[in-house]
Amino acid sequence: MTASFHSVLGKDFSAYLSYKRALGRKFDTEELALQLFDRFLVEERVSDAALVQPALIEAFLVSRPRTRPRSYNHLLGVLRCFFAWQVTQERLAHSPVRAHPQPVTSQLKPFLFEPAQVEYILTLASQLPDNSRAPCRGMVYRTIFSLMYGLGLRVGEIVHLRYRDVDCQRSLLVIDKSKFGKTRLVPFGPRMAQQIAVYLQFGVDRYGSWQPDDPVFSFSFFPERKPMRIETVSQTFHHLILKMDPYVPPGVRQPHLHCLRHSFAVATLLRWYRTGVDPKQRLFHLSTFMGHADPASTAWYLTITEALLREASQRFERFADPRREEELS
Repeated sequence: MTASFHSVLGKDFSAYLSYKRALGRKFDTEELALQLFDRFLVEERVSDAALVQPALIEAFLVSRPRTRPRSYNHLLGVLRCFFAWQVTQERLAHSPVRAHPQPVTSQLKPFLFEPAQVEYILTLASQLPDNSRAPCRGMVYRTIFSLMYGLGLRVGEIVHLRYRDVDCQRSLLVIDKSKFGKTRLVPFGPRMAQQIAVYLQFGVDRYGSWQPDDPVFSFSFFPERKPMRIETVSQTFHHLILKMDPYVPPGVRQPHLHCLRHSFAVATLLRWYRTGVDPKQRLFHLSTFMGHADPASTAWYLTITEALLREASQRFERFADPRREEELS
């Protein structure tokens, strides 16, 4: 994105974004929030940075009603971080942000798919009929959903894959500049390698040779290949879930596309517990594999299912009472 600011703080906004992006952060949503504040300052005819006081910031927050605490807190957090940076740069003596975050009620846990449910989804995906604007839908969507569940990829990372990002010889995917501006390598095993190879060969048979910059997943091949839209993939998945009609326990969100990634993470942690691997020692590996900003984001998965909590409890009991280990063995 290209910042465009016109208020008295415009140059500071641009400098702040440049600083963060030099550290490898995308800061796209943060830029949008700062543009809202910039527009507010212009509309209020604030001509002196010294006039940006707590009352003005609270007036801005009130002018941008947010129905969800999370949305309000994000807007507030962007301003808080910007003015804190101003203080560290000695452009301000004190931050003018005094507003407090809104309390967040208990959040619903994500829906986690069982392996049999995922297999059913993949079957439904493979049966999707073609249409004039989307040929070979079954093959395309089955492969996309397989990558999300099998490798824990984000849907945005998948639709932006280029042919050059798929290294079949080394069984690697190159995820280029994902959510946090990072590039990472994602290895895959033999079963996934076979599925990817079949898909790529299918593309050759139907459309001809791949070019390095060709998007791997596309429904527009002439005159040029364009990547699929995230919204299109999400809507298709939603329609499949309606056909599946899974049981959703109380306190759990309705299943959506990103739940495939959640399910991959939890299944990996459960497998580690059950095979004797200490998840805490491997958490950094999983965090890197999934492209999280830090392991703390990955550690959240340790608390969202009864199965994981039960495995953790049993491991602690074996550690605390060696006699129980003998009983279980």
